[in-house]
Amino acid sequence: MSTYNIFISHAWKYSEHYNKIVQWLNEAQDEGKLTWKNYSVPSHDPLIDPNTTVGKNKLKSELKEQISPASKVIILAGMYAAYSDWIDFEIDTAVDYNKYIIGVKPWGQERVPTKVSSNANIMVGWNKDSVINAILNS
Repeated sequence: MSTYNIFISHAWKYSEHYNKIVQWLNEAQDEGKLTWKNYSVPSHDPLIDPNTTVGKNKLKSELKEQISPASKVIILAGMYAAYSDWIDFEIDTAVDYNKYIIGVKPWGQERVPTKVSSNANIMVGWNKDSVINAILNS
């Protein structure tokens, strides 16, 4: 079984969505459905402080290094993503690196940011099986 290197783009303010995706991937791994390595940047392990000019440039460089080895990029398509420069940067970087992008529409959300839907290779609903199948069948 090959290992899927996955970068999960998310807004730290909405870490519960990130945590749920990680939980689903860990469960799928425990069930023997896939093996994965997390290349994301969770809020409890930030790369650097992005509140300075030097910090912003360094963060961009660090994010590129995190996304580069990923075979899949999962974008949590909450409407907050429409207003996040960092999520925009992550999407642009994933596109530049020709990564397979999986857009995940959060539970109960009817609208998805255009930036996500127009760049995703596939859009899936807020469902463990949908996310796992999108990873396995790409």
